Amino acid sequence: MIKKIFISLLVMGFSSSLFAHSALMNCFDNGDETVTCEGGFSDGSSANGVKFAIVQNGKSIISGKFGEDSSYTFKKPNGTYEAHLDAGEGHKVVVKSKDIAE
Repeated sequence: MIKKIFISLLVMGFSSSLFAHSALMNCFDNGDETVTCEGGFSDGSSANGVKFAIVQNGKSIISGKFGEDSSYTFKKPNGTYEAHLDAGEGHKVVVKSKDIAE
């Protein structure tokens, strides 16, 4: 019985730790016609290699992956756009251009 309880607690602990972090992204205007977005996770994990895209009018116009420093810098498009961090199911963040401060 104790063995079953221990295994149940162990499984619950592993599954809750899988969902214990949230994706985060902050974008800022560099003042030189470029924008930098920095990504990561609430548990301190890096966003290195996580998918990144700029979407304008429903189309991806820039796509890539966050670098080793968990950032992605791009040329600022004209008009409104959205920056997307996509680390998979439940780990997506969208920052609208109107929310990016200079």
